[in-house]
Amino acid sequence: MTCPNCQKEIVEYSNFCSYCGARQAEAAAANRLGPKRLMRSSTDSKIAGVCGGLAEYFGVDSGIMRIAMTLITIASGFVPGILFYIVAWVILPVAPAPYSQMVSPAAAGMGPASPAH
Repeated sequence: MTCPNCQKEIVEYSNFCSYCGARQAEAAAANRLGPKRLMRSSTDSKIAGVCGGLAEYFGVDSGIMRIAMTLITIASGFVPGILFYIVAWVILPVAPAPYSQMVSPAAAGMGPASPAH
């Protein structure tokens, strides 16, 4: 496997490059071992990420999942659908945010100092 940051050859299942220290987010996600886990989405959420997580799990568009959940809730008489959503909100863990969306030191105000006025 090649590090996308420094272009040096590294160990296949590395999370970080041993040369430059860059995180290998794509490699870690692609080489994830084990079954798929049902989680609430941390990136595609309108209320709690339940429909976004279900859409990611089943591999469908989140808009389609939201429409399906709305129709199921209406067809079931509202209470079972709403109860399912609340239970899923409480029980399902939130998926970790992708590395690219984490705050960088420059964005957090820890970058180069701005001139004092």
